[in-house]
Amino acid sequence: MAKVPALSGYYYPNRFARILLDALEEIMGRNGLNAILNMGGLAHWIENPPADDMEKSEFDFSYMSALNQALEEMYGPRGGRGLQLRLGRVLFAQGLATFGGLVGASELAFKVLPLQAKLKTGLPAIAKVFDSLSDQISYVTDPGGDYYLYNIGRCSMCWERHVDHPVCYIATGIIDEALRWLSGGRTFRVDEISCIGMGDKTCSYAVYKEPLG
Repeated sequence: MAKVPALSGYYYPNRFARILLDALEEIMGRNGLNAILNMGGLAHWIENPPADDMEKSEFDFSYMSALNQALEEMYGPRGGRGLQLRLGRVLFAQGLATFGGLVGASELAFKVLPLQAKLKTGLPAIAKVFDSLSDQISYVTDPGGDYYLYNIGRCSMCWERHVDHPVCYIATGIIDEALRWLSGGRTFRVDEISCIGMGDKTCSYAVYKEPLG
């Protein structure tokens, strides 16, 4: 059993942890979930998961980093990447999309916007939701080319990690599913092009403006 990770002092709402645990169990089964929690030093969550509320008290950023690393160690870089992407998609589809009212994406005025207008307004709104509900720092910029940059300046997924490749695939999956939700079912290319765990200033994702296919 791994040692409990040292706390960062930065948090997501406790409910985000419940959404994460439910998604992990759906993907891996109960035994798989317990194995990952043990490997990540979070065995205390097996019998005592965080409260189902919006308080920022039990889901420290270091816990997300530990879970992310445990997935990669258990399944290898390629297998871990696939699971992390799937986890991110399930996280958004089953939980984070319920915060759509905060994004404004459920408003009729948003629904009738052209696709590019939806991306231009929807992506920054999603970043703002994460900022307002958690201690994550995220923002969207437009370099003027064929993609937007979704930037995370304080990232939980690589917190205190030192890696030689991008590892924040859960966020890639979240952004991927958010784009599908914003666009009414279209698929977009999303690539993590910098990672704090590699020594970069931000974890940044190229979100290509034109859908695939």
